Amino acid sequence: MNVPLLDLRAQYQSIRAEVMAALEAVCDEQAFILGARVADLEKDIQKYVGVGQAVGVASGTDAILLSLMACGVGPGDEVVTVPYTFFATAGSISRLGAKPVFVDIKPDTYNMDPAQLDGAVSSRTKAIMPVHLYGQCAEMEPILQIAARKRIPVIEDAAQAIGATWRSRKAGSLGQAGCFSFFPSKNLGGFGDGGMVTTNDQALADRVRILRVHGSRVKYVHEVIGLNSRLDALQAAVLRVKLKYLEEWTKGRQRNASRYEALFKQANLLGRVTLPTVTAENRHVYNQYVIRALQRDQLRAFLHEQGVGTEIYYPSPLHLQGCYKDLGHGPGSFPYAESAAQETLALPIYAELTEDQQTYVVETIKRFFARTRA
Repeated sequence: MNVPLLDLRAQYQSIRAEVMAALEAVCDEQAFILGARVADLEKDIQKYVGVGQAVGVASGTDAILLSLMACGVGPGDEVVTVPYTFFATAGSISRLGAKPVFVDIKPDTYNMDPAQLDGAVSSRTKAIMPVHLYGQCAEMEPILQIAARKRIPVIEDAAQAIGATWRSRKAGSLGQAGCFSFFPSKNLGGFGDGGMVTTNDQALADRVRILRVHGSRVKYVHEVIGLNSRLDALQAAVLRVKLKYLEEWTKGRQRNASRYEALFKQANLLGRVTLPTVTAENRHVYNQYVIRALQRDQLRAFLHEQGVGTEIYYPSPLHLQGCYKDLGHGPGSFPYAESAAQETLALPIYAELTEDQQTYVVETIKRFFARTRA
């Protein structure tokens, strides 16, 4: 049996007619950059997330970058975040001449450990950026309390967490700004790059709108130095169709996560692998379903041989990347991030995954451990 890590073709076939009609309408209009299509998507996302403002941008990376710019982050500033995340989180900080200050993750949720946050904040801290990794919100109450006490904005990296909730509040509505990615592999993915900034701060939203068009509110009049980060109408048209099905697809991912848990228990594998931890106050949307295993690399190789797609998110924490040598961190600096990088493995979790496919995945994992015991 072949079980791909992600099967976008299956999703596309179920909505093909609607998507093609939406794309054809944009092509007939010949209006491709920003415009009414993007404005309509912004309103849809604004309503879905439960915020006052949403601003479409060219990518999830740009959503982070523009949010940092709108909060005034620049050379010499510091932004506190985690080392176990996609590179864009810290890379966007560095692009502005600021310094990423890392705190370790919690070993069960892979999100920021708030207990370490207070000690990482300094007089130079300009923002705090928790990451809602894999589709589960970070432990936001202490993060928000520390930020409020020190009067520092919180920018949520919610790239993997659209639809996730913390105490019934949606990711992207908790801090001063939320940053979403519409990369094709996301739960709400486009046909290319795209992103969105969400906020309840009108002034911040206005700054992002100016910054995404070269710092211009009026054509050829530039108030600040911005960049070209405009969401295009084709992506907006696709995303508006897909947004209608997002909750249905999310429930499918959650169903598959529950099925995995039952299958792993039935296979007596809980001593061999560690399943995702979901805290009581969170709604996990499973952009990734990530297990842990001490023999991760060997297990992944065996699954590949048997036709099961997997991925490692992420094989090296950011503090050990060559470009961050100047920060002075080495092995052992953030032990939970480092052990997660060595042990985590993402399994297929998309909504269209069948029970037979999941059974095959778990049975294959069981065969691997039976073989290694022999």
